Amino acid sequence: MKRKVLASAAVTVMAAVMMAGSAMAADYKVGIIQFVDDASLNQIEKAIETRLDEKTAEGEDTFTYEGYVYNGQADATTLNQIASQLIADEVDVIIPIATPAAQIVQTATEDVQIPVVFSAVSDPVGSGLAESMEAPGANITGTSDALNTNAILDLMLTANPDIKSVGLLYSQSEDSSKQPIADAKAYLEEKGIEYVEKTGTNNTEVTQAADALVAAGVDAIFTPTDNTIMTAELAIFEKFIDAGIPHYAGADSFALNGAFCGYGVDYENLGTATADMAVEILRGADPATTPIQTFDNGIATVNTETAEALGLDYSGFAEKCTAVVETVTAEEFE
Repeated sequence: MKRKVLASAAVTVMAAVMMAGSAMAADYKVGIIQFVDDASLNQIEKAIETRLDEKTAEGEDTFTYEGYVYNGQADATTLNQIASQLIADEVDVIIPIATPAAQIVQTATEDVQIPVVFSAVSDPVGSGLAESMEAPGANITGTSDALNTNAILDLMLTANPDIKSVGLLYSQSEDSSKQPIADAKAYLEEKGIEYVEKTGTNNTEVTQAADALVAAGVDAIFTPTDNTIMTAELAIFEKFIDAGIPHYAGADSFALNGAFCGYGVDYENLGTATADMAVEILRGADPATTPIQTFDNGIATVNTETAEALGLDYSGFAEKCTAVVETVTAEEFE
């Protein structure tokens, strides 16, 4: 009889432990705001969803994003409306993808203090999102795709040491482009290379800027990690090929969309890391003291079709990069 009582008690204790464990599991709502539809940001967003699904499958907590994923299509009014909607939906964390989206979400959450874990912000401190990379402050942290501008310009001179003039193509409306462009100017001035600046804030203006750079007869063109130019790349890359001008840019998606060379981080890896950070924050980590993550940004992606059309030899890139990846022109990554 005593053994039966003890066995019954053990079963009761085990059941209580299991119920307690079940009660501790949480169902978190994750809001995701993508700044604009382009290959790199799409890749990040997909990686975030995949990683959240993996974390849910582990069984400890549930991370629900369906119904809370939006694309602002580079429109500030739309992005503000999305941020307000996610706040009204009482999501537990917001993941804005790209600097403009992160800036809008930061402002929108100042009073409600919903945690923010941004992705693909090139200059978190310079854009006003963080006090420092080590301790962002407030309710925000995330991942950075900071660009090594000098390294990509080194590749430019490796492919063509005789460059005399470089076009700088970017959007003045994107804070993420300011520092890389300043760095590019300093680099080119030190090398005694002239530069021509052209900017655009939409596809029409970017196309006109591209035409102006072709007319100026530049030897190569540099674009930082600029989403405005990225969305227009498929419309302008053939202009540069026809003019014999290689386009170097700060993301692999540029090369996918026809540019000669994209340089920077692995965006799938960055998206996965962003999701991991969001999970850590939801489970109790303080965003104010969680360091912003940076990544190896030494990956060169070369469009082999464009390289052949331009007659460019990029064999020297390997010794200057972490990796050289080859691609052909397409709209999206597979």
